[in-house]
Amino acid sequence: NFIPLHSPNCFARSPSWKLWLSLSLSLLFLLAIGAYTTFLNTIRLEASLHEPMYHLLSLLSLLDMVLCLTVIPRVLAIFWFDLKPISFSACFLQMFIMNNFLPMESCTFLVMAYDRYVAICKPLHYPSIITDQFVARALVFILARNTFLTAPIPILSARLHYCGRNIIENCICANLSVSKLSCGNIMLNKIYQLILAWTLLGSDLILIFLSYIFILRAVLRLNTKGAAAKALSTCGSHFILILFFSTILLVLVFTHLAKEKVSPDVPVLLNVLHHVIPAALNPIVYGVRTQEIKQGIWKLLRKGNDSRK
Repeated sequence: NFIPLHSPNCFARSPSWKLWLSLSLSLLFLLAIGAYTTFLNTIRLEASLHEPMYHLLSLLSLLDMVLCLTVIPRVLAIFWFDLKPISFSACFLQMFIMNNFLPMESCTFLVMAYDRYVAICKPLHYPSIITDQFVARALVFILARNTFLTAPIPILSARLHYCGRNIIENCICANLSVSKLSCGNIMLNKIYQLILAWTLLGSDLILIFLSYIFILRAVLRLNTKGAAAKALSTCGSHFILILFFSTILLVLVFTHLAKEKVSPDVPVLLNVLHHVIPAALNPIVYGVRTQEIKQGIWKLLRKGNDSRK
């Protein structure tokens, strides 16, 4: 039933993109891995950062790293070494990770939005609501919800009958790019992915922006001088990360809807960039905007310098 290999046909229509794109992706990939290694080590070693909010940031960082490591090395191997073949099992594993971890990210953003909502709207109750136990329960919910609902995506693709072409018109094993190679009816795959995208990502983003409406309403009621600015500052980093996440996602959706008017390589490019740009920028945003993380990084750097002396 299965052909032995898929061969990603990566930017075949735009070969001129490959050089600058491979260099850009390499720099972003190194930046992402270096930033996340520093970020996670800082949270792990700095006792003052062992708080629920930073546990959620660590979870977001790990999800970003896994997505980045699943996609970008594979794309760079195609660009640099022309390693286009990929085994069927590896292709479906990549498909599962991408479809599972992306909604995990949006769900983590939702939990973080609730954390900010409680911090701003119910500050006196924050220590009793946002606890380590809350983070543990949120982690179980994130893993269970997304694994259970996204597991059918690669299963539905794997059950199809593949009998012809094995050239994926993509750099990665996206569900519909792989399903299109089958000789069977893929309508069920399309419908399930569409419903799942709107159910998971759509509901998460709606709830996130609703929480920010409540936060903004609470902030506007603050009468103390500078209190509103301080409250908004605590939410700024989180809101910037959500904008990174949702903007690229929305652009990707719109380019798919207008596929007759854009090059077929544009959605492929956006899909690849969505797995590396947030990963490269998220730890930098939090590192720059969060005083406690900045101080933790400086402490680690000073300790490293002292140990070398």
